[in-house]
Amino acid sequence: MVCATSDVTALAGNKQKPAADGANVAFLSGATVSTAPQVRRELKIRQGDTLMNLMTKAGIPRAQAHAAISALRPVYDPRSIMPGQSVTVTISRRGGAAGRVTLQSLDLSPSFTRKVLIERDGGAGFTATEHKAKLVSRLVRVTGVIKNSLYWAGVKAGLPSNVLAGLTKIFSWDVDFQRDIHPGDDFDVVYTRYYTADGVAAQDGNILFAAMTLSGKKTAFYRFEYARGRHGYFDKKGRSARKALLRTPVDGARLASRYGRRRHPILGYTRMHRGVDFAAARGPPVYAAGSGKIVYRGRNGAYGRYIRIRHSGSYSTAYAHLKRYAKRLRSGSRVKQGQVIGYVGSSGLSTGPHLHFEVMKGRRLINPLRLRMPSRKILKGKKMLAFKKRQSATKKRIAALAAPGVKVSSR
Repeated sequence: MVCATSDVTALAGNKQKPAADGANVAFLSGATVSTAPQVRRELKIRQGDTLMNLMTKAGIPRAQAHAAISALRPVYDPRSIMPGQSVTVTISRRGGAAGRVTLQSLDLSPSFTRKVLIERDGGAGFTATEHKAKLVSRLVRVTGVIKNSLYWAGVKAGLPSNVLAGLTKIFSWDVDFQRDIHPGDDFDVVYTRYYTADGVAAQDGNILFAAMTLSGKKTAFYRFEYARGRHGYFDKKGRSARKALLRTPVDGARLASRYGRRRHPILGYTRMHRGVDFAAARGPPVYAAGSGKIVYRGRNGAYGRYIRIRHSGSYSTAYAHLKRYAKRLRSGSRVKQGQVIGYVGSSGLSTGPHLHFEVMKGRRLINPLRLRMPSRKILKGKKMLAFKKRQSATKKRIAALAAPGVKVSSR
């Protein structure tokens, strides 16, 4: 179930750059303001398009397109346009269908909060102005009971995909989403949603609070900015949700084979399987389970394309059967936790695409699914006091929300 408060804060004020003060003007010699009928056209950006070829394909002379883009550049980088965006141009034409086209204006909206407008300036060139929308924020609370998986429970409850991904990431250090979740477990998440002045939902913001109850045990985390520009999620004792190593270094995968003795699917005899296999489609990114240094990258017999990373505290992790490696990564490269290092494949001795993942402490292989790592950060002193104050304020804001009521089950 979803509920929202009327808690309103301004995200950004209106901002407009007037033509007479700081606007960028690109001049066209001999240009005059057209009195011919004007037509507005919406141009859809497709893969491979640039703003220049989009405008010239619409019949706008290259010199005018260049001048308009020159005026735009100090306000918005034209290389930032993305497939799916729209650009609206207003043009006039003299002399009928075969007459000369004159660009009068161009506008585009890079985001819900931002609009850029290019207009003729006195008939001699173009002026670019930027407008920022004023948004208001409200807290949204979503709860759900899990029947099959956290993903389907979140979808059924109406969690936006980016918020659901954020919830999964917060708990990814503690929860094995294949083994630890059972029917009847639940989740509770509070996040910010931004609205335009006329009440249209524009975008979703940060998760402020996230909790999961697994097998009757509730774990909750609160968002806290512990240094300028740096934030994390912490439990009530000030322990970070982030641990030294991720337990699952690939998204959306199914646990296909556990650590322990098993019959090898190709060789046909029983031997020790010293890692875990995550089955996935060919191609999803594989993440570094922790920060460290790549000590091996290359072919490694039955492992196929293989990477091994050395972390602090005598831990190492290994990733096998990769399709390919991330660009610019070599033996000796340093990587950060969560950085893409490769992609799921089926190289080496493999029956299908999957990631074989190993964890070593010293020279001893250990079961990744039984790994319990300490928090990477624990708040103390003044930071702990500040966190407690923020936690109390967050609790009050959550309490002001309408009661969640009956929780929504997943399909």
